[in-house]
Amino acid sequence: MLNLKEAEEIAVLIAAIAEQNRIRVIDCLRTGSKNVTELSRLLEEEIVNVSHHLGVMRAAKVVVTEKKGRFVIYSLNPRYFGSENSKSTMMDIGWCRIEIPHS
Repeated sequence: MLNLKEAEEIAVLIAAIAEQNRIRVIDCLRTGSKNVTELSRLLEEEIVNVSHHLGVMRAAKVVVTEKKGRFVIYSLNPRYFGSENSKSTMMDIGWCRIEIPHS
């Protein structure tokens, strides 16, 4: 049985991805790391909106960052995301797994 802390961590992760634009961000990052400008262009969304969603995802540790010069590069956190095969990406949060098929 999950303890309260474990259940809270899982709830935070699920809440961080339970929004349509954040799902789209995850989809973009499955093909590799990107900065906010690249994501904004791919999603056809304002940079400020994409930055907000990335902030929520970063706080929940769904994404990780790396500073490269003046850019912050965002990647899916390998603690939760991986590819078991060439047909899908898997998000494994321990309590459940979400399979994301490649388009």
